[in-house]
Parts: sequence; C-alpha cells; structure tokens
Amino acid sequence: MKFGKVNNPEEIDFSLPPDHIETKVLLSKFKKPKTPNIYVGCAKWNRADLKGFYPRGTKDELAYYSTQFNSIELNATFYRIFPADQFARWYDKTPNEFRFFPKLFQGISHWKRLQGAEEFLNEYLLAASNLKEKLQMPFLQMPDNFAPKGIDRLEPFFKLFPKDVSLAVEFRHTDCYNDPVVASELYAILESFNIANIITDTAGRRDLLHMRMTSNTAFIRYNGANQKSDYTRLDEWVIRLKEWVDERLQNIYFFVHQNIEKESPLLSAYFIKKLNDTFGTNLNIPQIPK
Repeated sequence: MKFGKVNNPEEIDFSLPPDHIETKVLLSKFKKPKTPNIYVGCAKWNRADLKGFYPRGTKDELAYYSTQFNSIELNATFYRIFPADQFARWYDKTPNEFRFFPKLFQGISHWKRLQGAEEFLNEYLLAASNLKEKLQMPFLQMPDNFAPKGIDRLEPFFKLFPKDVSLAVEFRHTDCYNDPVVASELYAILESFNIANIITDTAGRRDLLHMRMTSNTAFIRYNGANQKSDYTRLDEWVIRLKEWVDERLQNIYFFVHQNIEKESPLLSAYFIKKLNDTFGTNLNIPQIPK
C-alpha cells in the first residue's frame, strides 16, 4: 500500500492519538469476550510481492500462505469482479478456519461512488458468496475526494447490503474526521448499520487515525515504512487493542502492508507473537525463511 508514503518517515510522529471520547461509550454496549476474535494477514499472497516468503518448490502460493496466516486482506477484488468459480477455488484451497476480507470492486466505490451501483454490487456479492463462511468482512474503500457532500449516498447504499454480511468502510477525505459536524453524522450512520469504521495507520495521513469505533470490530490497515519504528508502532497497537478489549471490543482484524511488501510477513510474525503473549491466544506465527 503506497498510500500515505513519505520520503522522510524518520521525521514522523507515529504515536497513536487518544481514543475518541465516544469509543468507550460504544464498546460498553457489548459483552466482554473471554478472548477476542483475531485475524491478522497481509494484503496479497503472490510470490512477486512476498519475495522470499515461500519455500523453494512451493506450487500454490495461496495454499501455502493459508497455512501460515489465518486471513487475507484481498485487494485484487478491487480491480475486477472475479468469476464465481475463482472464489470457489480460493475457498477449496484454504483451511476451514481461514477467512477472506475482500475489497469491494472499484466500480462501486470509485466509478459509481455508491449511487446506481446496485448491479455491480449484486454481481460482486453473488460471486463472493462462493467463499461461504470464509467471507468474513468485505470492505469498502472510498476515494480520497469522496467529500462530506456525498454522505447522503451512504444510507441508501447500506440498505442494499445484505444484513447477514458484515461490512467495513474506509474514508480518506480528511473532513470526514476533522469536521466535528460531519464526523458526528458519519459515525451515527455507521453505528446505525453496525458497520466497522476502518482505521488507517500510514505515515503521510495521520489524520486518518480517528480512533472511533462504530461497531464491536477494530478493522485496522497498517502501513509500515520499512523503518525500525515499524516495530515500536506495532507494540503501541498491542497496548491499545488490549485497552479496547478490556472495554469490550470483540473482533480484531489487522492487516499489515509495507512500502516494500516482502517485509510484511516479518512484521506480521512479530505482531502475532505479541498478540499471543498479550491475549493468551495460540495464533500461528508465520515461518520466515532466513
């Protein structure tokens, strides 16, 4: 994920901001889980991006990837709607506990900008439904120029979305979070439809760290800068996630990106070990070849 990349990451203050005041209020409405539901993954599984991750002789990258991670943030589905049989093959290649978090097709978010997108949405969902129970939470990434004047498009679109499929949304226009009136309206809409408000942690867009939960799910897209600070940033995320779980957060969906993607598995392995130590979970720690 090149979004938010800067030339001088060593000069960025990567500390997480305080929680939005309403996050604790929202989380208090849920039952505290014994153990949070945790999925951690990369954005891609292809060998070219994750160079060096696959053992020599690996014939099927997804089949191997899914033995190391329990999930994938599937960005390829943004660029085209794959046929149903392709989703079915992905389903068959992965273990029972594996989950997919595919990005919605760009025709919905960028071409139609949610308006008149029902045909695209139906085609996408019909194909993606072949992931069956492994379709955990598709997500919608709105373009940078989707300004607050477009907020009135949200409710009609959300009403089209099947109630039995959870959804997360990423907004990138700064006014969605920094204009208090706009943000309040946006959060209320997301809460009313139980939609996860994606938090994006990237160097050049610290304004997207809104720290405002709108459901019982923390969906985080983390973009490392290929710096030593990538690890201390993850340490801080573990602390914050523990605080949220203590406040009754139930789901943690965390996807690791890197400007140089081949380092994503290494960062992920570090993060997963920290999560296991903190929450007493037994998530598989990916094996990283020397």
